Amino acid sequence: MFCGSREGSRPAYVEAARSMGKEISRRGLGLVYGGGRVGLMGAVADAVLDGGGEVVGVIPEALVAKEIAHAGLTELHVVGSMHERKKLMADLSDGFVTLPGGYGTMEEFLEVLSWAQLSIHEKPCGLLDVDGFWKPLSTLFDQVVAEGFVHPDHRSLVLTEGDPCVLLERMERYTPPETKKWIGPREL
Repeated sequence: MFCGSREGSRPAYVEAARSMGKEISRRGLGLVYGGGRVGLMGAVADAVLDGGGEVVGVIPEALVAKEIAHAGLTELHVVGSMHERKKLMADLSDGFVTLPGGYGTMEEFLEVLSWAQLSIHEKPCGLLDVDGFWKPLSTLFDQVVAEGFVHPDHRSLVLTEGDPCVLLERMERYTPPETKKWIGPREL
């Protein structure tokens, strides 16, 4: 899970993080996330834990104090760098849900999305679109497809929903696009 280390300006963001956490634990799923106890990260982790679910945090040593590492997790991995964090999170995860957040949240999501496009993994990549938060990014994704920078089949790599239950259902049913070749003859 990728999400903000801040709560954002609207109460709906924290409510959505808690709802997602409750839905994750209700379904018997586990959470792999950035390891902080603040912001949306803390809200989703606490909701999963409150529901009896397993929560694994992965945090770089340099962020332990800044993101205030969550001490009550099932498991907490302290790693040496952001690169190690992202790799371990990707290895431990069966899919990627992204809630509202800032630059780091977007960067983490875009990295796993590009890995999906390159067939480095075949895991679902979902955006929880709280009150239209991800609408501008979704519009940009449509634009890069329209302008020929992303294959139209790869637009389906991004699952976007406003409801945690619906998003998780779509992720459970996800089948990656069958496009094997992502560079066409015109690009060679």
